[in-house]
Amino acid sequence: MGFDAKRFMQERFEPRTEAVPVPFLAPYFGDGEEPVWKIRGLTGAEYGRVNEAPGRNTAIAQIAEELFSGISKKQASAIRSLVGGGEKETPEDVAKRLEMLMIGSIDPVCDLELAVKFCKVAPIQFWNLTNRISILTGQGHVPGKQKPSGGTPG
Repeated sequence: MGFDAKRFMQERFEPRTEAVPVPFLAPYFGDGEEPVWKIRGLTGAEYGRVNEAPGRNTAIAQIAEELFSGISKKQASAIRSLVGGGEKETPEDVAKRLEMLMIGSIDPVCDLELAVKFCKVAPIQFWNLTNRISILTGQGHVPGKQKPSGGTPG
């Protein structure tokens, strides 16, 4: 019979998810809560954003350098620290993984500040989480459960 495109198009899909143990973060979870970081696989568009992250970082750094050219080094340093950039250039792989962690994190919700801090203080665990997100993305979404149609008419 071959591939059933009609059935495929009608299917509801959900991202794959996983709860990754992060025992070293246990002190930052509530009492009795299991220290896990919940992640999901990405969509194609989200994965594209991940791959564009290094270019965005380079463009932002170039704009910042031009803006900082007319002020003192001390002022430039203070502004860089406020906007989260102390280093001139983030390695491409790290920029991609920061974006991936922000998009693929379910709980906790991860913004750039959290992603950068996590990368800085727990680099191996950072790599582990982003590798897991890559694996989930590569495995694709899973067929989702159909939502109930609602209550029975009375």
